Amino acid sequence: MSDNPTVLFLCVHNAGRSQMAAGWLRHLADGRIDVLSAGSAPADAINPSAVEAMEEKGIDISDQEPKTWTDATVEVADVIVSMGCGDACPVLPGKRYLDWELEDPAGKGVDSVRPIRDDIEQRVRGLMVELGVGPAEA
Repeated sequence: MSDNPTVLFLCVHNAGRSQMAAGWLRHLADGRIDVLSAGSAPADAINPSAVEAMEEKGIDISDQEPKTWTDATVEVADVIVSMGCGDACPVLPGKRYLDWELEDPAGKGVDSVRPIRDDIEQRVRGLMVELGVGPAEA
């Protein structure tokens, strides 16, 4: 791993919220923050409405695949952001935890996913400020 801070986004299916958050952070941090995402019970594929909503902002998450978190993934993270996985999300001492209450985009059309996407963008931008990394975009 690099000297960059590492942020891990966790949710249940790793198909919507955590993937959109990871997409935003990868896009805005432009390599200055290491980004991971995982789930406690990963889905078979990324939510197509999440993919479409992110594409509207010029961010392609279509190549991502839902994955299960591992102890190693959690151990390398400096900040762990959970999104609706409750007790299923791992807790390790000495880690910084944030819990973002976000509506689950599962089964929703893109019109319903857009506000979730925009909420996630604002939270990711706020997290970047806390980590002292400004957005790379113009």
